[in-house]
Amino acid sequence: MSLATLTLQNIRARPVMLKLKRPVVARIATLTDWPLILIDLYTEEGVIGRAYLEPYIPKSMRYLIPALHDLGEMLKGRRLAPIEIFEAARKSLHFVGYEGIAMIAVAGIDMAAWDALARAAGVPLCVLLGGTIGAVPAYNSNGLWLRSPTEVASEAVELREEGGFEGLKLRLGRERLADDLATIEAVREAVGSEMSVMVDFNQGLHLGEALERCHAIDDLGLAWIEEPIIYDNLEGYAQLTADLKTPVQIGENFYGPRALYTALQMKACDYVMPDFMRIGGATGWQRAAAIAGAAGIPISTHLYPEVAAHVMRVTETAHWLEWQDWANPILQQPYAVKDGKLHIPDVPGIGLEWDERAVATHPG
Repeated sequence: MSLATLTLQNIRARPVMLKLKRPVVARIATLTDWPLILIDLYTEEGVIGRAYLEPYIPKSMRYLIPALHDLGEMLKGRRLAPIEIFEAARKSLHFVGYEGIAMIAVAGIDMAAWDALARAAGVPLCVLLGGTIGAVPAYNSNGLWLRSPTEVASEAVELREEGGFEGLKLRLGRERLADDLATIEAVREAVGSEMSVMVDFNQGLHLGEALERCHAIDDLGLAWIEEPIIYDNLEGYAQLTADLKTPVQIGENFYGPRALYTALQMKACDYVMPDFMRIGGATGWQRAAAIAGAAGIPISTHLYPEVAAHVMRVTETAHWLEWQDWANPILQQPYAVKDGKLHIPDVPGIGLEWDERAVATHPG
């Protein structure tokens, strides 16, 4: 493996809007459409790095795409060294802060830069990072939203069979606690007691509700309880973590590695699951994973399964990969899932190639 010298030429960012096969129905929002920003990082040497962003809200693309293009113009002519690119892009936005749209835009360029470097080296990203190609344990997070117990139980069987999964994520936060309990029971009856079942409240409760509801499900053998309250109430999370037997999972809203460090210092969780667009792409992940590893805290991924698979292969306390296939419609060759694991293809880089016909039929 030899590392080529690459020079950043420009960034192309495009909006795409996809229809969700299983709409998101959470306590805080209902989403039927899923926005993507496709990023192509061009180099003077002809290597193209690819990545995408999933910014949840369609109108956010109006701000992120110009930000990506502005950063590309600023970085034009620089050697493509992902860590240096990450620092330069982030520090250029210092006066507006390192969080929010600023971090998301930087993360998108970072993931594309790592992809380009691995492509130029002719190896998968996990190999460039010092690991090997292999399979990564995954749970299916493609559904199980706030519908009736019967509907959710039936869907749980479908999700299990989509890839021989041994883990499923179930969303909670119905108006009545009894309905949440009935749904957990129905899912258990449908998929069996050996299935790892994670539950996610999507930040839908206030602390009093969270204390009541989390204690009510604390003896049900759940793999974790995720984000019962608003993400930045770390004092509340510390209270819940101390009170509950079931592990508390947070982290998809960590903006940068220092946020993860702060949460661990406050004993605000048992597990962490950073999101790539918020933690800072592959560079931010590696820094965050080192902190989690030093603390002995299991770390899982949030969205971006293709990038996630590669970095999990080099993560000390790697736990679960969250599998969501929402970007698959615009990919030439989606990743394969079998036996409950995501399988990394033996191709250079991350392995993302756009299906341009599909892209053209899903304008953002």
